[in-house]
Amino acid sequence: MLSCIVYNTFMLFEIGRHMREERKKRKMTQAQLAAILGMSRATISEIENGVVQDIGIRKILRILEILELELKVRRAGTPPTLDEIREEDNF
Repeated sequence: MLSCIVYNTFMLFEIGRHMREERKKRKMTQAQLAAILGMSRATISEIENGVVQDIGIRKILRILEILELELKVRRAGTPPTLDEIREEDNF
């Protein structure tokens, strides 16, 4: 789960990690995903590694849509629910 209340580098890393894992599960290369999205492979790599300098939320949402993932928002500092922990264990 990710919180949009406070921006930090860890959030970008976590979003990117989930994207990379799902892309690999689908046996899709960064270049293939980039081509679908009209982005560069380097941008996909930067997002997946949490080091992208500037990326709009619409682009992130489009990537999530292609990978059939969703972004969930919750109050910062709120502990994860049991369902969220189970989901992480199965991811």
